[in-house]
Order: sequence, then C-alpha cells, then structure tokens
Amino acid sequence: MQIAGTTAIVTGAASGLGRATAELLASAGAKVAGFDIAVADAGMDDDGILRHPCDVTSESSVQAALAASESALGPARILVNCAGIMESRRMLGRDGVMPLDHFRRLIDVHLIGTFNMIRLFADKARHLDPLSEDGDRGVIVNTSSIFGLEGQIDAVSYSAAKAGIAGMTLPLARELAREGIRVVAIAPGIFETPMVTSLRETAREQILDAVAFPKRMGKPREYAQLVRHICENNMLNGAVIRIDAGIRT
Repeated sequence: MQIAGTTAIVTGAASGLGRATAELLASAGAKVAGFDIAVADAGMDDDGILRHPCDVTSESSVQAALAASESALGPARILVNCAGIMESRRMLGRDGVMPLDHFRRLIDVHLIGTFNMIRLFADKARHLDPLSEDGDRGVIVNTSSIFGLEGQIDAVSYSAAKAGIAGMTLPLARELAREGIRVVAIAPGIFETPMVTSLRETAREQILDAVAFPKRMGKPREYAQLVRHICENNMLNGAVIRIDAGIRT
C-alpha cells in the first residue's frame, strides 16, 4: 500500500512507539491522526498530525475520534495500535495477592482496547474502494511484545495481554482477507520508551543481558520503520514479527 496521501491512525501517539510511528508516517506523506488518552484537546500540531483525545477501551470515545479523523483527513486505510500501559506486578507479591482489578486493567487497555480499535476501523475500511489489483483496502498493525511470546516474571498481566494480541493476529487476518484488509503484529523487545524506563533499573539490566546484538535498547524510530515496511509490503499478513535484536528472555 502506498503511504503518501493515505490516511493513517496511530493510537498511543503522544509518546514512545506511537509518537515515532505517527511522525515517520507523516514524513512519508501520510495524513496522520494521532489518538491518545493523554491528549487534552483536538487539533493539528506542528508536524501536521491531527492530535485527538481517545480512550481505546471506550466504544463512544473511539467512534468520536474516528469520526473526527475522517472529517478532517478522509477515510483511514492504515491503523497502528500502540496504546498501552506498563505496570509490573507479581500475582503473589510481598504485599499480598494481586488485586484482580490490576489484571483486568491491563487486559482492558492492551487487548480489549486493541480489539475495539480494530473492529470499528475495519467496519469503515471494508466499504472503501480497493486500491490495486490485489484488492487491498487497508492494513492493521498491532503491538504485541516478546513478553507475550516468552513471558517475564513480574509481568503476568502484561504478558497475558500481549499474548492475546499475538493470538488474534492470524484469525483476524483470515477473517478480514475477504475485505482486503491485512493484519500484522509486531513483537518489540526492549525499546527506549516511557513504559520501559519506568521499569526498575535491575529489571532493565536483566533484560538487556539477554540481548544478542546490538547490545542496547531499540529506538522508537526503528519500530516505526518496520511499521512503514509492513504498510508498503502486501505480502506481510497474519504474522507476528519480532524486532528485538535477538533477545531471548
């Protein structure tokens, strides 16, 4: 899919992977709407990105943000789901058993929030005219995690949520194939984002010890570059792609 001139929606666009992705797609010529719960007021920023408040767990909030984006930029064909939170906690910790609300909140934001965006975006995109002889109408890129593939101590809630995102990739790709919409998930390793820097230093060091090469955290722009390639390569579909410098936790 050609990015230039195409409308793209990026969630979690106020910081980290989402911000880098929104900025890279905009620089490639896309008309970008950046959704984030941290955005106070809707409006265009200096990079030409439409910033709009959005709670991905709320149907009405997502519908309002999608409507605003379509009114300002036209119908969207690209969706990149980066919205998320990081709260490390053991099920049985020193302060007692994990509150169920903690587990529920991470599932709600990551897994249900991602699915909520997908279903409402896809319902609009399936009615668009195909762009090529392939019949492509849109592409959805979701953010899983290596923790969702291999797990991590202290992160059972986060790992379960990210595993769910990985697990729904192929079923959704198969369902949306008839609509000409591709679905791909990216599973990042440890990247320089506010969520990762919120981890304890010992936890970050432990993870970095397992990195093969290069021996560093990834840069958000490197994630965004993979998003761009997925958008432009129609043969990428139904896959969970690791971007982790060879880390095995």
